Amino acid sequence: MNDRNAPETASPGPIGRAAAPVPRSESRPYDLVLYGATGFVGRQTVAYIAQHAPELRVALAGRSVERLEAVRAATGANAAGIIVADAGDAAALDEMAGRARVVLSTAGPFALYGSELVAACVRQRTHYVDITGETPWVRDLIDRHHEQAAREGTRIVPCCGFDSVPSDLGAWLVARELWQRWGEACVEVKACHSMRGGLNGGTLASALNMAASGEVKRFRDPFLLNPAGCAPADPSAHADPKGPRRDRDFETWLAPFVMGPINTRVVRRSAALLAARGDSIFSPDFRYQEYLRAGRGPMGAMLATNLSVGMAAGQQALRVGAVRRLAARMAQPGSGPSEQAMDGGSFRCELIGRTASGRVARGRIEGRGDPGNRATTVFVCEAALALARQPDQLPADGGVLTPASALGLVLARGLAKAGMRLEPLVVG
Repeated sequence: MNDRNAPETASPGPIGRAAAPVPRSESRPYDLVLYGATGFVGRQTVAYIAQHAPELRVALAGRSVERLEAVRAATGANAAGIIVADAGDAAALDEMAGRARVVLSTAGPFALYGSELVAACVRQRTHYVDITGETPWVRDLIDRHHEQAAREGTRIVPCCGFDSVPSDLGAWLVARELWQRWGEACVEVKACHSMRGGLNGGTLASALNMAASGEVKRFRDPFLLNPAGCAPADPSAHADPKGPRRDRDFETWLAPFVMGPINTRVVRRSAALLAARGDSIFSPDFRYQEYLRAGRGPMGAMLATNLSVGMAAGQQALRVGAVRRLAARMAQPGSGPSEQAMDGGSFRCELIGRTASGRVARGRIEGRGDPGNRATTVFVCEAALALARQPDQLPADGGVLTPASALGLVLARGLAKAGMRLEPLVVG
């Protein structure tokens, strides 16, 4: 498989244009394999792909042929195949990856169930996306596979769910706007999140597994995902927020965002990877931080304080084994909110970027639907579709990448076409 073609141009064309014909390969019967298709988010990906990409040759994959067949029947998916492959069976995963151009995985916790799959994709030169937020595991993927994947042009793109597409793609769009409008590099982006919705069992299971595995110290490293030598000598300006703050730009009180320690690492890796590519939109001393919107006035201040205290207390509590065991009873992979609850959710990520001279650009990514389930499904499916449908319009780089560095405007266009609002987005 050779998808390594010309990189994205400065003027890639309007949003929503017709996708190029999907390249076919006789040696790879499937354009896309959905791995973990019987899980809570996995079932949603099956339905989404069936509705939005009926032209693709798709296989559903997991551990149980009976459950996979049930998902195919329940979703009405016109899946071309069913593949049984256990997460620990390297031979089965190799065979599966070798039959696909792209693998989309929703089977977490990824530190437990994802390592052999990624290794198989690298060996078979198969592009890969997932919805993990387990940054220590992503660091391990970088150490094990980045060099080979980069050399062979294989795109391994974790963190393509709600963590961390709005943050990563949003920061990139804002920096790109500053560069295209004024020719100045972005030195700072800050993001403010608002969201309504719940978690699913798999998300909670992943968080508990990280807490139980002793990865807390690595998780706290603000430059965990950066390439070697890319961390500043003084990391103090990049430390995770701990308490409430009143922000003049957003005109609101802000609290630490529970996903900030994940998303900020991904954005910083994007900036470093783009700099290594020769892209100058981010300054060498680029700073990124993000927060949760709490509201204005005294009530906003009180809520920001309570959220800050609650987040710190929750982090401390997860260090206690008894608390983790109690929480694990609620962490049932395959479970999640009701359809009504997911439909009633929403998210908004507002961003402000600056240059050294004080130029400012504002951005926004927002959409309807529960962020951890509905929105995550759209994000990861559109990431997979970018790889499956338009590989020749993506940057040529391989490696363990990020959503922004790997997928850029192709992903942005797909999300806009799917109904999400993205600003700024240069379309000419």
